[in-house]
Amino acid sequence: MALSKPGLSAVQIVKASFSDAISSSCSVIDKHADQIEAFLRGNDVLFSLDIIRLDLCSKFQQKVLRAEHGIPRGSVSTYKRIAKHLGEPFGARAVGTALATNPFPVIIPCHRAVRTDRTLGGYQGGLEMKRALLEVEGVGFDEAGCVATENVFY
Repeated sequence: MALSKPGLSAVQIVKASFSDAISSSCSVIDKHADQIEAFLRGNDVLFSLDIIRLDLCSKFQQKVLRAEHGIPRGSVSTYKRIAKHLGEPFGARAVGTALATNPFPVIIPCHRAVRTDRTLGGYQGGLEMKRALLEVEGVGFDEAGCVATENVFY
């Protein structure tokens, strides 16, 4: 059964498929859903790392994700700067790999990491999405499509 059908919301599909289902929620889930919605609308939201299972990641990826989480809204860092910050001066590629497999891309905003030459690099949601998320945060771009901001972290 697919929960994705054009013209129908997931709620409508679930109701049609599971007529006995009871709709319910809880305050914790509602709070986090509201925060995610606010983030996607462009509001400044800092998510708590307490709501995710970082223990499911390798120790190195945990360090990278925590560093990425520390980059403020409207700022960027580079894979190389993050690696140096973590004491791994030649670890830029490993940082990129850790971010490419970020299981928490909204909670830990990996779109804030770019290449040293200020081109976007990669992103799970595609480069259009990465650029849109940065623009919502006030990060500008030059004519060549490179990040144009003085707010570089680490």
